[in-house]
Amino acid sequence: MNIHHLELFYHVVKNEGITAAARNMPYGIQQAAISGQVAQLEESLGVALFQRRPFSLTPSGRKLYSFIKPFFDNLEVMAQEVRGGVAQHLRIAASEILLQDYLPELIQETRKQFPRLKVTLKEGYYPEVVRWLEQREVDVFLGLLGPNSSTGIHALRLFDLPLVLLVPGQSSIQSAADLWRQDHIEEKLITTPSNQVVCRAFEEGLARHKVDWFSGIEVSTLVLVETYVVKGYGIGVTVGVPSRKYHPQIRILPLDDFPRPAFGVLWQGFHTPVLDHFLKVVRQAAEREVPGGKHASPEPPPGHGPTQPASRRKGTPKVKP
Repeated sequence: MNIHHLELFYHVVKNEGITAAARNMPYGIQQAAISGQVAQLEESLGVALFQRRPFSLTPSGRKLYSFIKPFFDNLEVMAQEVRGGVAQHLRIAASEILLQDYLPELIQETRKQFPRLKVTLKEGYYPEVVRWLEQREVDVFLGLLGPNSSTGIHALRLFDLPLVLLVPGQSSIQSAADLWRQDHIEEKLITTPSNQVVCRAFEEGLARHKVDWFSGIEVSTLVLVETYVVKGYGIGVTVGVPSRKYHPQIRILPLDDFPRPAFGVLWQGFHTPVLDHFLKVVRQAAEREVPGGKHASPEPPPGHGPTQPASRRKGTPKVKP
């Protein structure tokens, strides 16, 4: 068997299709070339290795993939060890806020122990990062954690973050209770996608209050939630990040009786010295931000206390962005 054909087959299976494999290959190669060379592999073996649409492995494909997967999974790790004795490449997934405000310091601290450290950063949120970890596209994820049912992925819970509402400064809404008392919540709700941790926790909190309030604008990141609130498009839901400075034209309304998403780290079971040291650096930074692992809270504006329970209210019908 041609070893290059096996490599292409590995990437096709890892990305669940030839089109996705062409987009995510570590080097440039055309989709047609991948298709042709994998077809040559199948011809040389005399069997079909996978179904194209929808993608699924045949029994022969599963057998071959299980044989070559450990080799290609660990190829880059071995290359790094051969080059420098210890792998010094760390692929980190995190939210936009963490990538901008917190990761630079963590990376700098890790480099004190590993001066030749190479870092690859990728923006992402739970649950999509679980797939990246399973497919070894990243080594570690730093951010909000959801339920982890994937085998081989470890979780380190560092602290909980409170949910908060971001309200335009000119709004007459002074507390979340002002919203719950409305018969129909007229303000448009700005959220992240419904499968992300913040939106799920917020929906659970609304259910506790027996309030209906559906997303009017759905954005991809928590940074965009704040951006659209500043521009006057509505009220946004996010988490209160310790020491984060919010835009001066918005007010923070605490949601003290809502679920508090967990913040922490996910990583694959495969350990390297640089990953272990990075986890140590992250734990130390978390202890400085939230001593003792206590609940983290932003500093709310004066006079804004916790929300109070309300009777069931009917919100606005769901509006697509």
